[in-house]
Amino acid sequence: MTDQNAPAKGRREVRRGGRAARKAARAAAVVEAQASAPAYITRQIPLMELCSEEGLDIIEANAETILEEIGIDFKDDPDVLDIWRNAGADVDGERVRFPKGLARTLMATAPTEYTQHARNPARNVQIGGDNTVFLPVYGPPFVHDLDEGRRYGTLHDFENFVKLAYMAPSIHHSGGTVCEPVDVPVNKRHLDMLYAHMKYSDKPFMGSVTAPERAADTVAMVEILFGKDFVDGNTVTTSLINVNSPMTYDSIMLGALKNYSAANQAVVITPFIMSGAMAPVSVLGTLAQALAEAMAGIALTQLIRPGAPVIFGLFSASLSMQSGAPTFGTPEPTLVISAAAQLARRLNLPFRSCGSLCASKLPDAQAAYESVNSMSPALLCGINFVLHGAGWLEGGLSSSYEKFIMDVDQLGMLQTLAQGYDLTDNGQAMDAIREVGPGGHYLGCAHTQANFETAFYRSNIADYNSFEQWSSEGSMDQAQRANAVWKQWLDEYEVPTLDPAKDEEIQAFVEIKKASMEDAWS
Repeated sequence: MTDQNAPAKGRREVRRGGRAARKAARAAAVVEAQASAPAYITRQIPLMELCSEEGLDIIEANAETILEEIGIDFKDDPDVLDIWRNAGADVDGERVRFPKGLARTLMATAPTEYTQHARNPARNVQIGGDNTVFLPVYGPPFVHDLDEGRRYGTLHDFENFVKLAYMAPSIHHSGGTVCEPVDVPVNKRHLDMLYAHMKYSDKPFMGSVTAPERAADTVAMVEILFGKDFVDGNTVTTSLINVNSPMTYDSIMLGALKNYSAANQAVVITPFIMSGAMAPVSVLGTLAQALAEAMAGIALTQLIRPGAPVIFGLFSASLSMQSGAPTFGTPEPTLVISAAAQLARRLNLPFRSCGSLCASKLPDAQAAYESVNSMSPALLCGINFVLHGAGWLEGGLSSSYEKFIMDVDQLGMLQTLAQGYDLTDNGQAMDAIREVGPGGHYLGCAHTQANFETAFYRSNIADYNSFEQWSSEGSMDQAQRANAVWKQWLDEYEVPTLDPAKDEEIQAFVEIKKASMEDAWS
């Protein structure tokens, strides 16, 4: 019997086949972009150094004065106080004062550069020197997208951002708490977050620092993934230790610092500074305090394990003196970051800072302007470890899906900028100039034909069409185009291969740890 619907079925099958082919082609393009992207940036352009040698000398002298005369508080950790006492520091209660030069001398064993290994060796990153590593946003409790607006983050959102970071060619590192999954108990969510980084990406990742025992869990899990002996001799995680500025380390951060440094895993010692609240309003005052805070923490890592990898970090923002709210993309933090990067190079240490920062509540013009004014100096000043590179919104309270895609596009441009000038014969293009000659054009010449696919950076969200074509295609703004891209990326995402035996062992560890404690929601 003849099927009366056969032509319609055929048309539907052709359409389905066409969609599948287009999806496969897009997925192949993303895979190709990932494969061709560098694992990290090695800059080929000069540094932007804004602080004079005289200024750097003043900052260093003032930092030594702070360490010697004022000191640093180390809260609720007698073990750390004993370590300092035995190292020759003056310990008075929880206040530690440092003889001039002590911290700097102790810091000398910290490596100038180190490799953070990924489970895929092709994704290993070199941190320090002329290298720059871009990471996603870290820490927001909320997420935001154009479809559902602002809401608390979930584990599903966390996994999505890990997948997006894996898909993004200009993101070199999976990061850490890309959003806070508040649907998982506080005392257990670090296990799910770490597993997501291990399972859904093969890029490097950060560990948990919200309690000393969670840092220990991180070490245990990476020992399963990489092998205990390998972890002891190599760095496989880099984790964030925030100073409780001004001039205070709390017991939570100290516990995590001790666990990671003892295990030869890298930490980022980061004074967290809002100038005008946690440091003076002046640039040099902020820098002197931040340097003193960082030197104390870096020296401590070396007392725990000489040679343990460590990054000098600094989060710097200013405050609105009218409202007390943090501001981003303003000139003063750029001055702070440039000088801090110079100070890190004087200390022969890698340097961490931020990032695509903004105070805007939406992925709009304010977000774009503030982010580019925060992110461009990060590259130009020579920051090695760039946290909050993509997705930051609302002063760090929200991880934005659309802004993540918009920021990734900007990071790709900066990655291209960092390559500098092509001095080869192809870059000089004299053959093209001879071929075209006066009055001609270059569109059809051999050099253009050979280079047109790679000659210029190609944005996947900018619109360069005519007004008429843009209107006919829906008059979408960039955030709307980014909305389509993140959905496409998640639709085309494929889990990178993970050894099934290791996967099973990690999952078993997670389940045993979860079963050993009651849920805690605060």
